[in-house]
Amino acid sequence: MPTPFKPEPKLELAAGEEAPSPYPSLYQFFAPKGMLSRAHPNYEFRRGQLQMAESVEMALQERRHLIVEAGTGTGKTLAYLLPAIRSGKRVIVSTGTKTLQEQLFFKDIPFLEKHLGKLRVCYMKGRSNYLCRQKLYDLKRNPTLAGLQEIQHYPAIAEWEPETATGDRSEIRGLPENSELWQKLDANRERCTGKKCQQWDHCFINEMRRQMAESDIIIVNHHLFFADLMLKQRNVPDAGVLPDVTAVVFDEAHELEDVATDYFGVSVTNLRFEELARDIENTLKDQGAMTPDLLTAIARMRNHSRLFFEILPVKPGRTAFENREEFLGEQGAEYVSVMESLQGVRSEMELLPQKPVAEVSNFERRILDLRNELAFIMESKSRNTVFWIESRNEGLKGRLHVVLRATPIDVSQILRETLFEKMETAILTSATLTVAGNEEGNGFEYIRQRLGLEHTRELVVPSHFNYPKQAILYVPADLPDPKSEEFVKLASEKIRRLLLITKGRAFCLFTSYAQMNRVYETLHGEVPFPMLLQGKAPKNALLQEFRTTANAVLFATSSFWQGVDVQGDQLSCVIIDRLPFAVPGDPVVSARVQSINDSGGNAFYDYQVPAAVIALKQGFGRLIRSVSDRGVLALLDNRIAKQRYGKVFLESLPRYKRTRDLGEVEEFFVGKRDLGDSAEDAE
Repeated sequence: MPTPFKPEPKLELAAGEEAPSPYPSLYQFFAPKGMLSRAHPNYEFRRGQLQMAESVEMALQERRHLIVEAGTGTGKTLAYLLPAIRSGKRVIVSTGTKTLQEQLFFKDIPFLEKHLGKLRVCYMKGRSNYLCRQKLYDLKRNPTLAGLQEIQHYPAIAEWEPETATGDRSEIRGLPENSELWQKLDANRERCTGKKCQQWDHCFINEMRRQMAESDIIIVNHHLFFADLMLKQRNVPDAGVLPDVTAVVFDEAHELEDVATDYFGVSVTNLRFEELARDIENTLKDQGAMTPDLLTAIARMRNHSRLFFEILPVKPGRTAFENREEFLGEQGAEYVSVMESLQGVRSEMELLPQKPVAEVSNFERRILDLRNELAFIMESKSRNTVFWIESRNEGLKGRLHVVLRATPIDVSQILRETLFEKMETAILTSATLTVAGNEEGNGFEYIRQRLGLEHTRELVVPSHFNYPKQAILYVPADLPDPKSEEFVKLASEKIRRLLLITKGRAFCLFTSYAQMNRVYETLHGEVPFPMLLQGKAPKNALLQEFRTTANAVLFATSSFWQGVDVQGDQLSCVIIDRLPFAVPGDPVVSARVQSINDSGGNAFYDYQVPAAVIALKQGFGRLIRSVSDRGVLALLDNRIAKQRYGKVFLESLPRYKRTRDLGEVEEFFVGKRDLGDSAEDAE
């Protein structure tokens, strides 16, 4: 085991003088013969990693924002963690996924502690990942389990609760992601009674708060960060869990606009009314506080909310709610009835002769939130908001879930005012942030405009992978436009031939579920390899099966385009069906396009092309994850070669070897490397 770095003893400082860091300098750590090189026998000095670390440290010292595109394999995690630790500041590190969050906490931090000594670090996920002890104890006193699945899951949760130190559901093996019992027991803010809760001193969320108060580095994910920021901006008392900090690092920063858009919007669902009614009934009946008048008021709220959501102009998927005024003119009486029924429940609770104060206060808050949010969706005339409806079947029972949403069209000003102007230092990093073709030449113009970043330092750290030798990009010259009727048949044949060359071991990534399913059905039984399909099992289970199944082929959509890491020969081919332009009919995309065009911009080149470029870079980024990886990238959309905007895509991608000849693909893949050879043998 390496000898931990021994900090220098603290020195007496003059007034205003900053203490030197007790940790090794960046050069001592990252240099060719530094601590990192001694920790790894096969360590290769990466100049870009040191350059990024120095830029992060300077940004923290100068209280400046910094955007860094760090190519895959740069080692960007250590390049921001060490400067954050050396800064002596409390820093939040926000990641794109819970998987990356756990990698930081359980892999990267322990590695650093071997060399730097014990560090004060904690991590926290969103509240719904943690158990609420009070809800579990209430369920034990009054078992109301619905269905065989809840009966099966209950013992596992009940036996685990006394043993867990964190309350994190990921510790319970075999508990499915869509467990309806867990949804009744999680620490979601919706049903939290705050300081009035009997388990306040034993609450897992409060324990996380205590750990964060004692930590220098707090690792969260983007969803938790922006949920917390939104609640603080709305001045919701006791709702935020994250401490105030002066510096934040956003890893996978290309996701920020989408996540911020979700959390700075408003949504009201039919299931939210049902859950409110159920919670009031169960809680007050259990405590003997229910009255006939309150039961009647709850029934009235249920009936009016069901009717209201039934008469909405609901279509499958996501559709704009453009005719709100017309709807209110025709169905306004039912909207008024819903609002009055909510107030009726609140009024009846105020009249309860004996009422549990904490629970009733929580229900009153939930009712007020529902009324305010529904009123905003139905009545607001905000020009920076798009109003839309989403419907889907949800849960094991396939309940229809109808969601009314109000979403900001442009979050740049919101982020500028609530985040970047208040935070001394924000570090934004990802392997995919730049887009070629803008006048400034640095490629960051798109991300800066979308996020409202001003006066930032910028840095591009190229990957140290040898892309021309490690990957070949194949774009067939003979396929029709992806919108044509012939495309699926001809593209399926092209995929079949590619899979035979690569012996399977491929991701086939699609821009729509419909296209994915059609190609999967066409190829089923046509290729001699195990075929896995998204939707047949949870994402993590599919990934594990892919990693452990020889010559497997995975058919998947957007959720597998990023945050997925499969190193080695097991993934030797990534096939993408078409350029990943966002669906133009999506209400948020459509509203953004119209807003940009109305303001004198060109939405296609200013928004749609750059967003698609970043998505394509993410998808192709699944292939080359280490210096020994080698394989084929295929894009079955030759608009990239025929259309003027294709140049933006090609210039934004790494310098892969390129071809339009399937014979060259076979030569690259088979002729230069037999399947059993290593990359070193091939080169």
